[in-house]
Order: sequence, then structure tokens, then C-alpha cells
Amino acid sequence: MYGVAGERRLPEWEVPWLSGFMGSLPVRVGNAASEQFQLDIYGEVADAMTQARKGGLPLHPRAPALRNVIMRFLEDAWRRPDEGMWEVRGGRQHFTHSKVMAWVAFDRAATLAAATDDSSANATRWRKVADEIHADVCRRGYDPELGSFVQVYGSKLFDASLLHIPLVGFLPATDPRVIGTVAAIERSLFRDGFLQRYHTTETKDGLPAGEGAFIACSFWLADVYVLQGRYAEARQLFERLRGLCNDVGLLSEEYDPAARRMLGNFPQAFSHVGLINTALNLARVEGPAAETRESGER
Repeated sequence: MYGVAGERRLPEWEVPWLSGFMGSLPVRVGNAASEQFQLDIYGEVADAMTQARKGGLPLHPRAPALRNVIMRFLEDAWRRPDEGMWEVRGGRQHFTHSKVMAWVAFDRAATLAAATDDSSANATRWRKVADEIHADVCRRGYDPELGSFVQVYGSKLFDASLLHIPLVGFLPATDPRVIGTVAAIERSLFRDGFLQRYHTTETKDGLPAGEGAFIACSFWLADVYVLQGRYAEARQLFERLRGLCNDVGLLSEEYDPAARRMLGNFPQAFSHVGLINTALNLARVEGPAAETRESGER
């Protein structure tokens, strides 16, 4: 993580004499996330490289060497707990989403190595690790009693990030475990027409309980609806989200359905990425089938 001027040191401190926007506390300078471990980002990078290759971007000469260094690190690091994609402050845990994204890193790396390397050793090695992570997530991240994947290994809580399980190709959208997870998320996190990212009263994120609906999460749900053939529900949710855009088409990080106002960072790239992805997925169902980001479904 870097500051806007390239700073590497980003110590965080609170400003108690400022009240924040509409009483949003605490007001902080710096970012404690610079000291966190977030396992999911490696899968995001690997997937971005895969999508770039699919789009015709040539492989950079340094890419194989960089990939090898990262994958050697991940062969051990994927087993560690982390703070997760939401940068929670309750201590490191084994977040299911983080493990899924570690699987993405090995899945994409193995596929790319098989297609581009003159040796199949890396492809075989990384596919073996991917299979190990897959089995670990299905065993420890899935609760048979709930019929759903859970936020953290051994937890009974849900998290909108679990919607990435079908979106990245970890499991098909029609898998019973995915169907059960979507149903659980709908029951527990869907409020006032929008999806919450997690249970703020139970997740120690360093903030007071309660927040607006995290806009990107609702787009993820719409994408999963498309993959499950629930096109009418996907279109309805997309139009509701699109209606949140301001007069110049911009979205914030969160939305408060009760006060009908935007909250959080503005404009928020995460929200706009969701808008574009869902629009493309809905457009595809009128022609070819909607696509996931996977390199190959299991």
C-alpha cells in the first residue's frame, strides 16, 4: 500500500476533535491496513493477468519470474489467517473468501504455465496446490448444517464476498452448495432492496455497528443471478442499482436506503467495476451465455 505521494509508511492516528461527515466516527489519518496481511489480493492479480491474456495483451518478459516468486511465497502463505478483503480489525482469521482467492492464484498460474512454459513442472506443482486449497475450503469453509459456505472457517456467519465462489469458477453457480450459500446470503444480508457486506454487529471491523449497503456486493449478487439463470431478478436488481447514479453517472461506496443518500468514498471504483461487469453479463444473456472469470469450471 502506498500514499498518494508514494509514501511507504502510513501510520494511522485518530483526530478526536473532528466529527466527520454527518457524525461519521472515527476520523482517521493514515491507514492501519498498510500493516495487514490480505491473502485475497494475490488471486486478484493472477486473475487480472489471465483476463489480460484473454484480451490479447502480450506476456511481459518479467512476468514468469515475478509469477514464480509470488507462487513460492503463496505455497506457504495460503495456510495463514489474514484480515480479509474488508480489512477487519478483530485479528487475523481464516476467511473463506481469502482461501478461495488463493485457489484462484494457483488455478490461473497452473493454467498459464501449462500454456506458455517449456516445462510442465510448474503447472503440475501449482495444480496440486490448487486442488489442496479447493479441498480445504470445501471441508472447512462449508457448514453442512447450514447448507452454506461461511464467512470464516468454523463460523456460523455469512459474508457477501462468498458470492465470488461461483464468479471466479471455484464451483459452478448451480452447485447445491452455491445455491445454499446464495439463499443464506439473501436471508441474512439482504435489506431494503440491497445487500449488506457482512453482519456489522458480529464482525469486528473497528467501526460502530451499522453501515450503508456496500454497492459492489449487490452487483455481485446480480452477477450470480445471471449465472443461475435468474435473469429477471438480475435485471431488476441492476436497474435498482443503476438508479442510484447521480446526475453525471457516478456511484459512491455505500448507499443508505432509509435516508436515500450516498455514503463512503465517492466516486468509488469498486462500485463502477460492478456496474460494468453486471451490464456486460446481462447483455450476454441476450446472445451468448453469461461468463464467469474462471479458467475452467470444476
